Amino acid sequence: MERHRKQLASSLVLASALIAAVATFLLSPSLQAQTQAQPNGIDPALLAKANAGDANAQFNIGVLYDNGQGVAQDYKQAVAWWRKAAEQGLAEAQLNLGVMYAHGDGVPKDYAEAVRWSRKAADQGNAGAQYNLGQDYIFGTGVPKDETKAVFWYRKAAEQGEAKAQTTLGHMYVIGKGVPQDYAQAVAWWRKAAEQGEAEAQWRLGYLYFNGSGVPQDFAEAYFWYDLAAAGKLDAPFAKDVATIRDKIASNLTPDDLSREQERARKWFEAHQAKL
Repeated sequence: MERHRKQLASSLVLASALIAAVATFLLSPSLQAQTQAQPNGIDPALLAKANAGDANAQFNIGVLYDNGQGVAQDYKQAVAWWRKAAEQGLAEAQLNLGVMYAHGDGVPKDYAEAVRWSRKAADQGNAGAQYNLGQDYIFGTGVPKDETKAVFWYRKAAEQGEAKAQTTLGHMYVIGKGVPQDYAQAVAWWRKAAEQGEAEAQWRLGYLYFNGSGVPQDFAEAYFWYDLAAAGKLDAPFAKDVATIRDKIASNLTPDDLSREQERARKWFEAHQAKL
C-alpha cells in the first residue's frame, strides 16, 4: 500500500514538505550545517535542547537517525525520539511515528498503532497524516474499509493542496467510490495536482481531455498533459507507456499544433523547475 512520505523536518525549522512514497529525507539548511560540523555525532546544542524536552529538537534528532546523517542510521532511535515529540503533541512526529508503525521500521508492524498516531496528526490538520488516514480507510489497514471516510480524509488533505490527495480524490470521483461519479470534479482535482507537477494526475487529466470526459474533447490539451507526465516522476516502464500514448495522440494534431504544445510543455517545465 502506498503511504505518504514522512515529514522532513519540524515546521519550526522549515516549511512542511510532503510528497508521496517513503524515501530518503533531506534536511533543512540549518540541520545540514550542523551535521557537516558534527560528522561523527549530533550537534551538542541540538541534543541538549532535545534532552531538555524541546519537541522540535527531538523531532529533528529523529530525522537524523532516520536518514543516517551525522549518526549511523537507526530506526529504533528515530522512533524513540519521534515518540518523545509525538507525546508532546507535535503533529510532524505523530505523522512519522504512524508511518514507522505502518512499515515496521524500528517497531513491530502495527496498523492499529499507525492509524492511532496518524489520526492524532490528522486531527491537528497535518495534510500528510490526513492522506495516510484516507489510505488506511480505502485499504482497510488498521480500520474497517470505509470509502466515505476515505474520501473525507482525502478531501481534508486535498483542500490544503496535498497533490497526492488531490490525485486520489479525483480518482474516487471517476470511479464513484465514496462520492457520486462526477467527471467534472475529477477534472478539477486532477488539474490542481497536475499543476503542481504530479505526473499521475497529469496523464489522467490528459486522458479525460482525449476522451472528452468532464471536459470538451481536446487532443492538443491531451497531448500537453501526457507530454508533461512522460517527463515527470513515473516508474520507467510506465513512463514509456505514457510516452507511447502521447505519441499516438500526436497523430491527431497538425504539425503547427504539435509544435505549439511541445513549446508550451517546455515553457511549463522552465516555469516550474524549482518546484519539481
